[in-house]
Amino acid sequence: MKYLFKNASLLPEYGYAGAVYLVVDGKTITYVGTERPAGDWTREIDCHGMLLMPAFYNAHCHCAMTLFRGYGEDLPLQRWLNEKIFPAEERLSDESVYWASKLAIAEMIKNGIVSFTDMYFFIDATARAVLETGVKANLSRCIVSFDPDIDMAADNRMNEAKALVPEYHMAGDGRLRIDMSLHAEYTNVEKACRYVADYTAANKLRMHIHLSETEQEVKDCFGRHGVSPVQFFENTGVLDCPTTAAHCVWVNEDDMDILREKNVFVAHNPVSNLKLGSGVMPMPRMLEKGLRVCIGTDGVASNNRLDVLRDMQTAAILHKGVQRQPDCTHAADMIALATRNGALSQGRDDCGLIGVGCAADLILVDTNAPHNRPSFDPYASLCYSVDASDIRMTMADGVILYENGEYTTIDMERVMANAERVFDGYFK
Repeated sequence: MKYLFKNASLLPEYGYAGAVYLVVDGKTITYVGTERPAGDWTREIDCHGMLLMPAFYNAHCHCAMTLFRGYGEDLPLQRWLNEKIFPAEERLSDESVYWASKLAIAEMIKNGIVSFTDMYFFIDATARAVLETGVKANLSRCIVSFDPDIDMAADNRMNEAKALVPEYHMAGDGRLRIDMSLHAEYTNVEKACRYVADYTAANKLRMHIHLSETEQEVKDCFGRHGVSPVQFFENTGVLDCPTTAAHCVWVNEDDMDILREKNVFVAHNPVSNLKLGSGVMPMPRMLEKGLRVCIGTDGVASNNRLDVLRDMQTAAILHKGVQRQPDCTHAADMIALATRNGALSQGRDDCGLIGVGCAADLILVDTNAPHNRPSFDPYASLCYSVDASDIRMTMADGVILYENGEYTTIDMERVMANAERVFDGYFK
């Protein structure tokens, strides 16, 4: 397919004033400019009144947790996990995860998200959902371990994770990638962490972890190991792998220096952290120190929405209030956290930008809605006024997945019917 986008507005960082033409040929952007290019097009798309921008990348989620939206509300993290989520997850099945994943993917596509980084269970089911719907994802089978003498070579969780690599890594022409995942320091023993780190490095994969999410987690880690969770994962070799670390709320200056030195991507999940009462990640300080920050939603059981735009907007204003300093975040700097940095955290170096040779992962945002007018600064509009309902089109690798309320790769009636059936059966 070959598309010509015309009369488009781009973000100022791309250096074009006025109406812009952009060509998508197959998976790739092949032209950007103010002169109409010659050629024949499968379709011309008039973008008058629209902002054409890179799509969003969800740097941390558990998409099949759509099963638990609204379940176990108003509890702190450890009670939420131990009393509600962990027992409920014991009842998961391949079918429930498949339909829950499809529902999650539909929500993300509608909200302009083309790719997500996910750690969970029954990964085959989520992988099928990804490949069928045209999105991108970095998926990992979550590893937990509690026996200090564990034989990881014989561990069923580890063997499930290993089996995903030949089956799905780089499937869908690279849309689907397999990462390795350690749930957290408090759910893993040192021996397991070293084994998973060695396997990840040997197979040139990426790592996905929860890190320093709560104050109690950090205190308990010092009690167990005499070091912080960041130092624990550094000592076990985990951070020597390309790593996305979710949360990082309770980190000190030494921790941040380690994360910067190890080139760790820090996935900021402000809505989830606020809702669970975990605290506020020190994002301004991290950016000041040169850490690579991206945006994640977490699962909908702790966020209730898979909406990177909302999390980005929350991050944009949250820290101003916490620090009582309105200039500690800048709207123009926030967009990259939700787009380019998220793509890089997944190892997708050609994504999250608009330019010739970049992957055609694009969204169209309607800037004509009353709540978006007038707009003196498109960055400020995105950070403070635009809503996900303003997204009119989502494209991944040159394929339109959603446009004006309609899905092209998802039968929403079927997904909703099966999701409701699974939900009803799950909680009876």
